Amino acid sequence: MNRYERWAAAAVALLLVAGAAIFFYAPTDYLQGPVQRIFYLHVSSAIAAYGCFAVVLVGGIIYLRIESLAADRFARAGALVGVVFTTVTLVMGMLWAKPIWGTYWTWDARLTSTLVLWIIYAGYLLVRRLAEPGRQAARLAAVVGIFGFIDVPIVHFSVTWWRTQHPGPIVVNDALPPQMLATFLFTLACTLVLAAVLIGIRYRIETLLDERQEVFEPAKVVHTPQPEASR
Repeated sequence: MNRYERWAAAAVALLLVAGAAIFFYAPTDYLQGPVQRIFYLHVSSAIAAYGCFAVVLVGGIIYLRIESLAADRFARAGALVGVVFTTVTLVMGMLWAKPIWGTYWTWDARLTSTLVLWIIYAGYLLVRRLAEPGRQAARLAAVVGIFGFIDVPIVHFSVTWWRTQHPGPIVVNDALPPQMLATFLFTLACTLVLAAVLIGIRYRIETLLDERQEVFEPAKVVHTPQPEASR
C-alpha cells in the first residue's frame, strides 16, 4: 500500500467514524426528524467545496504571476475535487428539501447560486479538456478560476443578503445543541481531510499526465530549405 492509498484509507475511516457520530451520537432533530441528519454532510461538503475553489483561486493567481506548473496542477486538482463536493452538496440538499419543502428543487437564492458555482467550475474543467494543452489553456483556465471564485461569497452570504427558504447561519447563531455542534465540527474536519487527500491524489495524477504528455508529444519537425542544385 503506497502513501496515497494510506491517506485515502485514513480519510475514509474518519468519515465512517463521522457517520457513526451522525447516526448514533447526535440527537434526532425535534422538528425535522431523522432527515435533518443530512445537514452534517451537506454543509460540510459545501465548505469543503469552498476550500477546493480557494485552491483554484490561489493556484491561478500564482500561475499568472510566475507560470508555476505546480500551481497549475493544484488548480486543476482543486477544480475537479471541488466540483465533486459541489455535486454532493446539491444532491444532499435536494434529498433534504423534498420532505421539508415538498420539492427537490426551488429557485432559492442559495440553490441557484450553488448551481451557478457548479456550472462555472465544470466550465473550467471543460476548458482544460477541450483546449490544446499548454500555456494559453492554463492562462485562460486561471482567469476562469479566479473570476469564478466571486460566486463563493455570494453562495455563502445569500441567506443573509436575500430572503430565502434556507435557514440562516445556524452555527454562527449558536442554534445547535452541544452534541449536534460537536458532531458537525467533527464531520466538517473529516470532510476537509478527505478533500485535502483527494486534491493530493489528483495532483499526483495531473503530474503523471503532464509527464506522459511530454514523453509522447511528437517532436516538431523543422524543415530547412535545400540549396538548389548547381547547374
